[in-house]
Amino acid sequence: MKSYPITLKEFGRKGILIEWPNEVEEAILDDIIRFKSILEEELNDNIELVPAYNSIAIISNNGDFEFEKLKKELLQLYKTNKATLRTQRTLWKLPVCYDTEFGIDLEEVALNLKMTSSELIEIHSSNEYRVFGIGFLPGFMYLGGLPKHIETKRKETPRLKVAKGAVGLAGKQTGIYPQESPGGWNIIGNCPIPIFNANAEKPCFVSVGDKIKFESITRAEYELHKIEGEVGIYKPEKILLDA
Repeated sequence: MKSYPITLKEFGRKGILIEWPNEVEEAILDDIIRFKSILEEELNDNIELVPAYNSIAIISNNGDFEFEKLKKELLQLYKTNKATLRTQRTLWKLPVCYDTEFGIDLEEVALNLKMTSSELIEIHSSNEYRVFGIGFLPGFMYLGGLPKHIETKRKETPRLKVAKGAVGLAGKQTGIYPQESPGGWNIIGNCPIPIFNANAEKPCFVSVGDKIKFESITRAEYELHKIEGEVGIYKPEKILLDA
């Protein structure tokens, strides 16, 4: 597996930030996920690892880090553990209703892209997206891999309220708002199932590195899945992938 020039910096007294080249590439994300798996095996249980597009944050839940000492150990660990490590990833299939009641920007976006709403829905729901990061809101997934011909600029004026479950487009990305929030993404549909549950053992069932595929559903199916999600019986379809 390819090595990258990584850098390490202090991230407060209890954190270290490991950074890869500032590029959005699946190969870099794969290397980050691989190294995260190694760190989970090598470091103690009292740390938290937070991967994203080009970095891993290591947070201590106990005392402060000895930065210079740990920096040397981490660099050596990265250098000497380049053998391919197979990590488990998941493809999640998530339902989306593209009804214009939910997709409040669908027709405008399709018009700007010089296609029909049906064509935009078909393209958006036929692609697989990679989870490059989770943030902004708890459970908000930044999904890369949007086909170039449906890339769409953010709205010039963000809305004060975007509905929970709203599925949006912004630049080269798509994503789901896990709760009501202000936001500037173009809204083309709504996902009826909860993405984040603070009371669950794993509040967000999706992990960085996973893949997402949207499945177009009818309004009736949306109402059914919404009820199933609210009572906790909806189980999103998952397919295990080899990294």
